[in-house]
Amino acid sequence: MDLSSLRFAHRFDQVSGSAIREIFKIIARPGMISFAGGNPSLAALPDEKVSELSVQVLRDHGKQLLQYGATEGYPPFLESLKQYVETAVGFRPDAVLPVTGSTQAMDLLCKALIDPGDTILVENPSFLGNLQCMKLYQANLVPVASDDDGMDPADLEEKIKAYHPKMVYTIPTFQNPSGRTLSLARREKVAALAAEYGVVIAEDDPYRDLRYRGEMLPSIKSFDREGWVVFLGSFSKIISPGLRVGYLAGREEIIRKCTVGKQSTDVHTANLTQAIVDQFIRQNLLPDHIRTICADYGEKLARMLGHLEDLAGLVTFTRPEGGLFVWAELPEGLNALELLKKAIDQGVAYVPGTHFFVDGGHENTLRLNFSNSTDDQIDRGMSVLKTIFREAK
Repeated sequence: MDLSSLRFAHRFDQVSGSAIREIFKIIARPGMISFAGGNPSLAALPDEKVSELSVQVLRDHGKQLLQYGATEGYPPFLESLKQYVETAVGFRPDAVLPVTGSTQAMDLLCKALIDPGDTILVENPSFLGNLQCMKLYQANLVPVASDDDGMDPADLEEKIKAYHPKMVYTIPTFQNPSGRTLSLARREKVAALAAEYGVVIAEDDPYRDLRYRGEMLPSIKSFDREGWVVFLGSFSKIISPGLRVGYLAGREEIIRKCTVGKQSTDVHTANLTQAIVDQFIRQNLLPDHIRTICADYGEKLARMLGHLEDLAGLVTFTRPEGGLFVWAELPEGLNALELLKKAIDQGVAYVPGTHFFVDGGHENTLRLNFSNSTDDQIDRGMSVLKTIFREAK
């Protein structure tokens, strides 16, 4: 059948497939060393404990878990989740909504708040996946300047005054892709600007527990007195991305709209996976598990940073205190997109940084992930990149 006359929705006009997902097709090749994804280490995935908990919850509540559930969430998990947010994240939520990964949280927020043409202010660079989500809702994306302390509040306020945005999107802790962390003073200022100008802050914080040194910072939401900040959390990086359990936490009015939007998206997040995460919280399994994976990740990060130090003068890079990513910048004139082809030919992959910028450009930047590589793979892969970058100079 000829589909040449088929017209797709205009919301796809400015959206292509994820560049990272395209690279995933390459890194599936046998022997490829990947610094491209954001996957947890296989050693960090608690398969035996998840198996044990699955048997337990199915034995005790199997009929309930295998039946349809409430969109608002599995009741025991709602209870433990509220307590978790208060004790582990540091604020008392008005309402929470379990979602199918924090990616769905962003989708539901856009569904609830964004009409075509509405402006969303975003860090520059920012997470490719959620930039794609915002574009699908036909938002006008305006970048906000960032530096080593995260999003610049002065530029943020200037852009709020100029564009009257519906929402501001930020990843304040070990940001994807840069690894930077928003400073304490800036977190408080962002919350104050939200209240002053009446703009929703989407605080996406999936990496906050992956801290290898330094002090934990309070969330932006903890400074929110009027309900303008919505917190997006996830258990993907600290338990398992395959369970697809995240959450939204914020004002009842906003969470209720997102709940209505979720009804027509997937009815509810899987009861079984909610029940498994509930048991991780109730049995207090998370603290020890997080300490274990952070010890391993911290060593991997230090190893990658050590290799980058050998390129001092050629490559500038972030030195994050946690998270999963290092951001690197090559001299002007070098093109990370072109160099990626050479790297792939030698069995190494990364993500060119241009994909993370609203306005494109910045072809001399790249994102490196260390969490899903062995020590040997980090050594061999970084050796390949060192040679490629030096020869390209």
